[in-house]
Amino acid sequence: MGGARKAADQPETLAVSARNVALAVALSLTLTGAPALAARKTPAPAAATSQSAGQSTGQAAGQPATSRAAQPAGQNDPRRTPVVRVVELAGPAVVSIISARGGPSPFAEERPQPPADAWNEMSRESSPPRQKASRNLGSGVIIDGAKGYVLTNAHVITGGTRIFARLQDGRVYTAALLGADQDMDLAVLRLEMPKGAEPLPQARMGDSDGLMIGEPVVAIGNPFGLANTVTTGVVSAVGRSVDVNQHTITGLIQTDAAINPGNSGGPLLNILGDVVGINAAVYARGGGLGFAIPIAKARRVLDELIATGRVAHIWLGLLGEDMTQAQAAQFGLPRPGGLVVSRVFAGTPAEAAGIRPGDALMAIGGQKVRDKAQFLGILQGYTRGDTLDLLLSRGAEGYQAKLRPQVLDREAGLGLLSWRWGFAPAAPERTGKDQAGKDQTGKVQADAEHAAKDNPGPAVSPAGAPAGVAVASVRSGGPAAALGLKPGDRILQVGSMRTDGEADLLTAFYRYQMFNQLILSVQRGGQTYMARLRL
Repeated sequence: MGGARKAADQPETLAVSARNVALAVALSLTLTGAPALAARKTPAPAAATSQSAGQSTGQAAGQPATSRAAQPAGQNDPRRTPVVRVVELAGPAVVSIISARGGPSPFAEERPQPPADAWNEMSRESSPPRQKASRNLGSGVIIDGAKGYVLTNAHVITGGTRIFARLQDGRVYTAALLGADQDMDLAVLRLEMPKGAEPLPQARMGDSDGLMIGEPVVAIGNPFGLANTVTTGVVSAVGRSVDVNQHTITGLIQTDAAINPGNSGGPLLNILGDVVGINAAVYARGGGLGFAIPIAKARRVLDELIATGRVAHIWLGLLGEDMTQAQAAQFGLPRPGGLVVSRVFAGTPAEAAGIRPGDALMAIGGQKVRDKAQFLGILQGYTRGDTLDLLLSRGAEGYQAKLRPQVLDREAGLGLLSWRWGFAPAAPERTGKDQAGKDQTGKVQADAEHAAKDNPGPAVSPAGAPAGVAVASVRSGGPAAALGLKPGDRILQVGSMRTDGEADLLTAFYRYQMFNQLILSVQRGGQTYMARLRL
């Protein structure tokens, strides 16, 4: 399904969905059961009703009735539906997030605070002139109240220099980014809590693997800056794939609960109040199609995000091409579909599983592979330690393989990038962490070590460093040489991804490694050019 967009801060017209209101009423009638319905009995005769009303209000007959004072709803109040109970249980753990960029100098005050009108998009009160700060609005959910850990979407905080989170009770905290992964669109924040503070409310994480099509779900978030907004719906489908910015996100939960700009990062809850998904995207053409990342997928990478700040890229040790019509006929297929393996690297899981060049990879974990872009998207849904069940074809004969993916570490990634794209980036200053994970074997490792030794580069500083990644060397006869790339050029962007450092370049390579052509933004001599790299 194409045309999905991430539900970030975008101006749109607010609309009230009558369908959601009707669904909430239906949920109340269906899920509260007979006791709630039994409370609505046939009205008593008018005289008896008037007498009862007069006794309860103390009014004389003939005087106009007045409204009763609002009373707190009891546990058995028929208005306390399952949806209300979900909101009462999980709502306090949902936070509104602002990711601010630019703005006043951080030295202007001891502790930067969010703009005065940041929490209310409807506010237009005048304020003293100041440098305009751009910002993203989003949502998040507290998953560890004692440590102040918040789970949200990576795109909510991308590019932010200051992050703030506001709880339902009005408390505002500065947040620090612990880790993020753009491909999985997940991020973990840590709220800066005072020492000795009481634990914050936290949500329970549920089981998204057991979701049933049609079961009720509740979304809570900060759409359009309207904090603590609740919408309801059902699980419309599971295992959906959507395309966002030349990138396929797989395994998503589809729901008709309204998910609008600003809902990103907020929880999708089942009727027990457990988090079953993290709301992430909405179909750009409307129609009530929202998508959430299954919480089971998030739980597999939480520890890694918190410990290392990122999720390690994985690979099977193969490259491939989209199947052509002629190849489809050779495999006995009526139409193209699948990835035709073009190369298998030595010492990798693909080689160990007996996969050969010319084989067709048809499915991973029961998900059909239609082309190489989707293959990469499906692979990004797995982490190290997962076991993959592959369905392949060799000629007209099908076969199955089971393998565990391998971590594509920095050295192996650089070697593959140099081999595939034809250039090597200037290396950043070496640290202890850079030396980790040198267990790759075969040509990939040899190429990487060669590039690291022969192409040293200057240290890259996050503050004040030149934009992009410098090119250290260009392989003669390779794609980069054919393009005209030269040492000293700076790669500012690959496809839709900015490359502010080596790690960004490797992430871009991981995403686009099988593409046949790419648009690069290249800086040379103070000028920026858009160039097409053909592979």
